Amino acid sequence: MKIQKSAEDYLETILILYNRRGTVHAIDIANELAFSKPSVSVAMKNLRENGYICVNENNEITLTESGRKIAETIYERHTLLSNWLVALGVDPKTAAEDACRMEHVISSESFAAIKQHVQDNNEIPAKAEM
Repeated sequence: MKIQKSAEDYLETILILYNRRGTVHAIDIANELAFSKPSVSVAMKNLRENGYICVNENNEITLTESGRKIAETIYERHTLLSNWLVALGVDPKTAAEDACRMEHVISSESFAAIKQHVQDNNEIPAKAEM
């Protein structure tokens, strides 16, 4: 499934915030991404209408199964690519920025090959931070 980069970023942020805090509200996303609350509200409406998130009566945002799958894929790509670049000697800030761009455009085949190479050669730590 192909969705816009911005939607992938929102879904990834929801996953990260949920794992960090246990609940997610639109204001949490706005603060995390330094976006305006109205911009986040529009994005959440679009994600909800497309079946990627649910919003309950307390305005808590959760990922649907399809939203979680996308978020986990993007998060895994970001984490592995960022840590791999750092292991290659790239400054952590630059590595994170580059990984953020790469995670959206790399093919599944290329990512799987990089992931296998990294695992086979123990090139980065198993657990990664964003």
